[in-house]
Amino acid sequence: MAPLPNSRTEPDGSAIIRVLSYNIRSLRDDTDALARIIRACAPDLVLLQEAPRFFRWRKKLARLASASDLVVLGGGGTAAGPALLCSLRATVERSEDVLLPLTPGEHRRGFATAVVRIGGTRLGVLSCHLSLREDERYEQGGMLLDRLAGMGVDHVIAGGDLNDRPDGRTFERLAKELQDCWATAPWGEEHTWTPGNPFQRIDAIFATHGIEVLGCGVPLGLPGVTEADVRAATDHFPVLAALRIPAHSPSRTDSPSRTDSPSRTDSPSRTSSPD
Repeated sequence: MAPLPNSRTEPDGSAIIRVLSYNIRSLRDDTDALARIIRACAPDLVLLQEAPRFFRWRKKLARLASASDLVVLGGGGTAAGPALLCSLRATVERSEDVLLPLTPGEHRRGFATAVVRIGGTRLGVLSCHLSLREDERYEQGGMLLDRLAGMGVDHVIAGGDLNDRPDGRTFERLAKELQDCWATAPWGEEHTWTPGNPFQRIDAIFATHGIEVLGCGVPLGLPGVTEADVRAATDHFPVLAALRIPAHSPSRTDSPSRTDSPSRTDSPSRTSSPD
């Protein structure tokens, strides 16, 4: 299996980036193995699900980021689990954590979102972990598409644990509007759950149609990573994608760049809570 392209910025300002989506099961497993896997993938952006949400969750997430040679971009407890990490290659324009409507008796769900600049590009990023309930999951898929459409950028990447297979209603709803990166340019392995017996693909990375997908799938043979590491790190396999993002063309509608500054909206879904 040929390796995915390394991250780089092209002379025209476009950027090849690596994006990793990973359900980390609240860091309840082998965190050293988890950090080794993330480092070996050499991602520019990491879309996490089931990040720590409770006692000292910020410290736990920060430790994982540091051990993975990354920094925390957003999410975690304030997004009900989804989180974003990034390399220092990314300049953060804004971030927002979104809580979705709560269905009584079900887990709270949310989105971790951000707009970043890498090289000469500008793109939106969203991490999600959708409901186990089919009807609620389908509604959340619509909310995800609405959120992407309202980010004010031409190019967007979304990914996470969908709790749905490619033939499911919600997965199909997303794939109809976005590129399913694995289906567009399959690379590595397909199935993401469970590591003991991987038999289905419920984790995915999606991209808007202006983005070129160079390859996407479950990485194999990562340097410095053993099969035991992959099985010990968490109960999901990671999904890694290499994408070429076109250079950004500035327009009068662009908002001014703000590094590490969350967006201010009137949405009641914006949350903030002490660690």
